[in-house]
Amino acid sequence: MKIQISYPPLQNSKGVPLLSQNRQFQWFSESTYVYPMVPASAATLLDQAGYDVVWDDAIAEEKSYDVWLRDLERHNPDMIMIETKTPVVKSHWKIIGDVKRVLPDVRTVLVGDHVTALPKESMERSEVDYVLCGGDFDFLLLNLARYLDGKHKDLEPGIWFRNSSEIKETGPFQLKHSLDDLPFINRDLTRWQLYAHKNGNYKRTPGTYTMVGRDCWYRKNGGCIFCSWPTLYPTYRVRSPQSLADELELLVAKYNVREVFDDTGTFPVGKWLREFCHLMIERKLNDKVYFDCNMRFGALDSEDYELMKKAGFRMLLFGLESGSQRVLDEINKNVTTRDIVDSSRMASEAGLDVHITVMFGYPTASKAEELQTYDLARRLMEDGHAQTLQSTLLVAYPGSRLYDMALDEGWLRYSPGEWEHWDMSEPILKSSEMSPEEIRQLCDRTYKLFMSPKYLIRKLISIKSFEDLRFGFRGTRKVFGHIRDFK
Repeated sequence: MKIQISYPPLQNSKGVPLLSQNRQFQWFSESTYVYPMVPASAATLLDQAGYDVVWDDAIAEEKSYDVWLRDLERHNPDMIMIETKTPVVKSHWKIIGDVKRVLPDVRTVLVGDHVTALPKESMERSEVDYVLCGGDFDFLLLNLARYLDGKHKDLEPGIWFRNSSEIKETGPFQLKHSLDDLPFINRDLTRWQLYAHKNGNYKRTPGTYTMVGRDCWYRKNGGCIFCSWPTLYPTYRVRSPQSLADELELLVAKYNVREVFDDTGTFPVGKWLREFCHLMIERKLNDKVYFDCNMRFGALDSEDYELMKKAGFRMLLFGLESGSQRVLDEINKNVTTRDIVDSSRMASEAGLDVHITVMFGYPTASKAEELQTYDLARRLMEDGHAQTLQSTLLVAYPGSRLYDMALDEGWLRYSPGEWEHWDMSEPILKSSEMSPEEIRQLCDRTYKLFMSPKYLIRKLISIKSFEDLRFGFRGTRKVFGHIRDFK
């Protein structure tokens, strides 16, 4: 059986889609490609099981749609899997129709958080054959292939399918799979070089991704209300520190990787983190590769940050989200603005680069509260406690608690089903005091913090090498790209 894992082209005047394995979707004028770890894991599992696997990321390859369809016909797979997300799910429904016309007998599969939240919708509104729910769709795709191949008698829970004219399901998905059972991703099969350079997270290239955990360990009261990934991963699992250190050794030795970003929703802390840091130091990986990850404010102390710096960590990505304590409490971040300031200061003083993400467009936030977010981001950037930032619009994706609240409270500016508006090009939630254009302008204004004199002087003083200069130049291009994104 030949199985194709594909990202079909999505051509749009708004730019390049940031789709693969992203918690948020956005059109970027400056190309950015994220290595999709779970689809890559699926390809690796299938390949090891003896299936003929085609890795086909037409977005990263920058193919036209006509070329992609011709290549699909040439590959002639028995099955094709596509990861989708809310703003482009309707486009993928149409693409599946085109695929069926080119290859009538091919089995089509959709995965991702949108179809996990609303699986029946895609089964009813498209010709898709299977929907795999939950974040372990790498394991489920292997199960489906073995079932269709006659090598397994049952489908695992979490799979929707057609039985003649009826739509059937195998029950709620279960995250019962052990991540330590996964093989290291076959980087050659999944063409890791496509994602090794065009990614703003990397100071050194070539860079790549790992994903030691699925997904975020913060679970108090269901986690952050705006996040859709608890839909995929309602429980948190993580591989051993030794496993990740072994993977990094392989990446450095075989591929000469110079920087790695771990895409776990929140990187493990406590004893796990300390053990991993000591392994990095003992194996001298700290001298060979930069390591970056997602982290939560308030989770670590100064000793942790100092150990991480010694172990080779370079950048930590923090979700700041809001500078208003009331809003932070409402979205269940379980942090204080004091935590944000203290964590940023301790991490930066330890020599780590702090990257903050902020969001605008909270439906209950006053204009003054939204400006508190801007002011906090400005203060951190100008004081040197944050080196970079990302500014986005709040999106209530199906599957998130915020989406359910928006339905109940009448906050949505568009009706469910008008999913193309969920693409972060405009606010989709009504604001209590600000117009959609004012919110967009605030996003734009926040990106312009990179051009404030105080920030620029600090950055110029910090340049110590050609690597710093080159990274700053690449970052400047990205910033101007983001400013165009919100015009």
